[in-house]
Amino acid sequence: QVQLVESGGGLVQPGGSLRLSCAASGYIFRFNTMGWYRQAPGKQRELVVAITSDSSTNYADSVRGRFLISRDNAKNTVYLQMNSLKPEDTAVYYCNIFPVRAGAYWGQGTQVTVSS
Repeated sequence: QVQLVESGGGLVQPGGSLRLSCAASGYIFRFNTMGWYRQAPGKQRELVVAITSDSSTNYADSVRGRFLISRDNAKNTVYLQMNSLKPEDTAVYYCNIFPVRAGAYWGQGTQVTVSS
């Protein structure tokens, strides 16, 4: 059974921090590059950062230096530490494999709202 369960979102003031978690099915997680994606209102879903099975990373320019991705292969979980949050980071955040295939299953995501 496919499982992608994101959590940890919330409302935070500009400059604040949040830590997101994503629990994935073992067969999704194992050996796969995992990514955090986000979709802001009225915009397409975009890749924020990806992490390979051996923890090499690739960040979007908009979050580099502020966000930190990590994974725990024993727990089939990927994390996203988000610091120095900006209003433009407001979005629903999702995790999935990277690259994601057309028609792939998506979890419910977790809402991140950055506002004063």
